[in-house]
Amino acid sequence: MTASHGVAQHEDVSRAPRPSAAVPQGAPAWNPQRPSAMPHHRYRPAHERVALPLTDRTWPSRQLKQAPLWVPVDLRDGNQALAEPMDTERKRRMFDLLVTVGFKEIEVGYPSASQTDFDFVRHLATSGAVPEDVTISVFTPARRDLIDRTIDSIEGLPRTLVHLYTATAPVWRDVVLGRSRTEVHQLILDAGTHLMRRADQLRGADVRFEFSPEVFNLTEPDFVLEVCDSMTELWEASPDRPVVHNLPATVEIATPNVYADQIEYMHRHLARRDSVILSVHPHNDRGTGVACAELAVLAGAQRVEGCLFGNGERTGNVDLVTLALNLYAQGVNPMIDFSDIDAVREVVEHCNRLPVHPRHPYAGDLVHTAFSGTHQDAISKGMAHHAKRAAELGVLAEEAPWEVPYLPIDPSDIGRTYEEVIRINSQSGKGGIAHLLHTHHGLDLPKAMRPDFSRTVQRATDASGRELSHKDLWELFRTTYITPGVDGRLTLASWETGEVHPGEHEFTCVLRTDGEERTLDGTGNGPLSAFTGALATAGITVDILTYAEHSTGTGPGSPAVAYAECRVGDDICWGAGWDTSILSASVHAVMAAVNRARRG
Repeated sequence: MTASHGVAQHEDVSRAPRPSAAVPQGAPAWNPQRPSAMPHHRYRPAHERVALPLTDRTWPSRQLKQAPLWVPVDLRDGNQALAEPMDTERKRRMFDLLVTVGFKEIEVGYPSASQTDFDFVRHLATSGAVPEDVTISVFTPARRDLIDRTIDSIEGLPRTLVHLYTATAPVWRDVVLGRSRTEVHQLILDAGTHLMRRADQLRGADVRFEFSPEVFNLTEPDFVLEVCDSMTELWEASPDRPVVHNLPATVEIATPNVYADQIEYMHRHLARRDSVILSVHPHNDRGTGVACAELAVLAGAQRVEGCLFGNGERTGNVDLVTLALNLYAQGVNPMIDFSDIDAVREVVEHCNRLPVHPRHPYAGDLVHTAFSGTHQDAISKGMAHHAKRAAELGVLAEEAPWEVPYLPIDPSDIGRTYEEVIRINSQSGKGGIAHLLHTHHGLDLPKAMRPDFSRTVQRATDASGRELSHKDLWELFRTTYITPGVDGRLTLASWETGEVHPGEHEFTCVLRTDGEERTLDGTGNGPLSAFTGALATAGITVDILTYAEHSTGTGPGSPAVAYAECRVGDDICWGAGWDTSILSASVHAVMAAVNRARRG
């Protein structure tokens, strides 16, 4: 390894390619970036791959005011993306979770793809597990034999949506299917006709239909419109029995506004629009699946297919948890209950055998956590302001309007405690440290003391390189400020004080130094003043610069804590005392400051 500026350069970093071409002509002086050697010319921009006929878009001026129909596809699309697909037990646990939190339409499988999927649909049909207001969706390609297998699986289910799909984009038509536009259209019509006939054979069942032109976002808009309108007519859609046209961004290839334009074009041009539920199914190849879904709903989509926490092929399906809680954070009822997000996450992690990332929006272990000192200080002040505002409004804190810096929603609304909001490491500041000590141990550190303890915490975290819990903070505070008052080089073997005349106090003590004891007496206008007077007779000059005290709880047996900033000779030190007697705590605080100063 080589070293530059005192920092070792690792081999894996030194092997990484480095842009070395000339800075582009005309680039501003403040931007010295150089072109990389990556072959970007191999890829075409979206506007060269698909026509975008919409020029008078209206979606940018709209607002999200209500939740769409959410349709989880964890049991089908999400399951297909797992290295270890779910067995029946895991599928059932996932299904029960989806029902519990409030989903009313659930895609449960691809019955023609595997015996496991077929058996699970049969399990739902025969077990009575499906509530009366829940519709089961199943997925099938546009092939007669696979449609037959799918229809066989749903017999006995009272309400079913059969989801028919075929890829329609040019590359898929040419490379995968080897068919022209006309031939693909006819294939879809034939499949749709067969599906309708087979569904009619299911007596007493309510079967509706969904069609997905797979890779919609790379298909010519006029072709998608032609195919979808023909399916609407074929399936005799009506307002009371609408069809679903699901328009997938199967592989993300453009910015979210492009997808929104495509959805608005379809929304405005679909025939018999009141008989069509316009659905979207974004993927996350560019990392913008959530944005695509939100803009698509602005553009006219009424239904969104996705997975809890975004599981799915490649970089995943759109994340329904994030979408729903994004609405929640805007004051819109998400129509799904994620008030115990950790219970939801536990089930999903068990069923998928995949962890949820600690930085995952809303649900990750660290998303409500602040390590930075400035963030912690803002959150601490925001929490105090929120409690004060709730009291002024005469409501509980959990009912008051939420406006706390860095926390878009109240963590308690999704079942989180405030314990993980502020955590301490080497990046933390005095405000967060004080907040944890106050929240968990009842300490209200004087503002002047906080920088002193913050430096102590900084040294501890720098030395260990690890995070400190609130218990670690308390132990560090105790050993730093409290213990020296009762276990230092100087200790009080005994002491007593009293008011001998109005405004005049006397303090008598036995001071033990290195095993030797000495009786001291002092007077002053208060107990602590008399105490410092007694210490002065032993040559220990103490001036109390700052003093504070408070109880750490309620009731006669609650401990009290005292804080004392003292000038001891030429040194200034803080000390603290902890006792059921506030006077004892204050004497110990002064002794702690004395011992800390003399030790230094």
